[in-house]
Amino acid sequence: MLDAAVPRRGRALMLQGTASDVGKSLLVAGLCRAYARRGLAVRPFKAQNMSNNAAVSADSDLPPNADGSLPRGEIGRAQALQARACGVPPSIHHNPVLLKPQFGVGSQVVLRGRALGNWPARHYHNLKPLLMPAVMDSYRRVAAEADLVIVEGAGAGTEVYLRHCDITNMRLAEDADLPVVLVTDNDRGGAIAAVVGTHVLHTPEERARIVGYVVNKFRGHFSLYEPACRVMSEHTGWPLLGVVEWFDAATRLPAEDALALERALPGGSAGVKIVVPQLGRTANFDDLDPLAAEPGVALHWLLPGEALPADTDLVLLPGSKTTRADLETLHREGWATDILAHVRRGGRVVGLCAGFQMLGRVVRDPEGLEGAPGETPGLGLLDVETVITHDKRLVEIDRQDLASGCRVRGYEMHMGRTAGDGLARPWLQLDDGAGGATPEGAVSADGRVMGSYVHGLFAADGWRRHFLERIGAQRSALDYEAQVESTLDALADHVERALDLDALLALAR
Repeated sequence: MLDAAVPRRGRALMLQGTASDVGKSLLVAGLCRAYARRGLAVRPFKAQNMSNNAAVSADSDLPPNADGSLPRGEIGRAQALQARACGVPPSIHHNPVLLKPQFGVGSQVVLRGRALGNWPARHYHNLKPLLMPAVMDSYRRVAAEADLVIVEGAGAGTEVYLRHCDITNMRLAEDADLPVVLVTDNDRGGAIAAVVGTHVLHTPEERARIVGYVVNKFRGHFSLYEPACRVMSEHTGWPLLGVVEWFDAATRLPAEDALALERALPGGSAGVKIVVPQLGRTANFDDLDPLAAEPGVALHWLLPGEALPADTDLVLLPGSKTTRADLETLHREGWATDILAHVRRGGRVVGLCAGFQMLGRVVRDPEGLEGAPGETPGLGLLDVETVITHDKRLVEIDRQDLASGCRVRGYEMHMGRTAGDGLARPWLQLDDGAGGATPEGAVSADGRVMGSYVHGLFAADGWRRHFLERIGAQRSALDYEAQVESTLDALADHVERALDLDALLALAR
């Protein structure tokens, strides 16, 4: 543990929102990249995130594995992107508490990369104060190596009924002595009520900690909106620090949480048609982003109540935090029947992580780790079966796929263990670095049904091109990682035009 008396190296500034999805995460990423380009050592920090879109960290609190390899942890995908914007590897200390919602059992609580188990909401509220020492320790570790820490709150900072167990908004700001910038969302309307209501609900001490507010996601002419800003400032005494216009390129960056699933995928309308069933606990859905960016791919959500389109080329089953519950959705919606008919017609199916598990004969959860104990029939398209277990596999992957000759970069993040004769036909043959190959996943005898535990497969440009050409897509020159980097730079430019970075840095302390 880092001694509480260790002074932090630099300044810090916290962004709190008037609601969820006001764009805090994106603003933090833009500020991180903008200040990093100025030569500052910048770090992100979010005490608690709730998302099933997670990333594998570069570090862990766990001891080395038996083979000497270093174990990994997991953090929210948004903090991993913010760390990338800073030019540093993602750390468990950037997001010490991660909540992963699960069907019927509350959320899985991940503390500094390690799963503590499932906690119903009412019990988690009692647990949160006990997590605060670890949160503050992580914050001090981050601050000790930074010139500037950009801290992100969670949801709305005015959930006063949760003040007694707050660990991520004003309680954190008070304990770490952070100045707060309030972020409100113009796009949904009601910004005046949100800002003024925030002022009303905060205590005098909390109001004094807020140094100003930012209007985000703005569309239109500011001259027409300026009177609204005067109203907000007159009623609160807080200055307007800037108005950030809508950033159209945000869809090119990994989304933070499941709110993104309510929006249309950014894929085109022409090319190979890939359909993704929209399941209740879809996880790590940024696996879809590189496909959505491809000009020769039309990527679509299959919404509840809809049938699988007849012109579907590929069905993609994504990851899930509750495999059996989402598998039951496939059966209940009639999608399982549609997918089997799709395969009989010669169509293709890909399953990633939980989607891979769903392609087997059965998924068993004897201990009720993801819901009620029991088992659920799979689609039976691969000769494998899965048992959900306590142990969680968190592994980074950067290897050559000997089957395709392409480099594969990604990660594994799952609790299930899959076995069966179908594994004798692996989808990937990963170079083990010792002259051999490590088999990964499974593929059907006709090569049309494939599953793997590796997330991030489609972010590797060479491997993605190889796969898409095999299913009939036109060859593309898309460099996905370069697109993410250029979009982060464009976001930093966008933020710099809207906000006075020197003034914000002066407000940090």
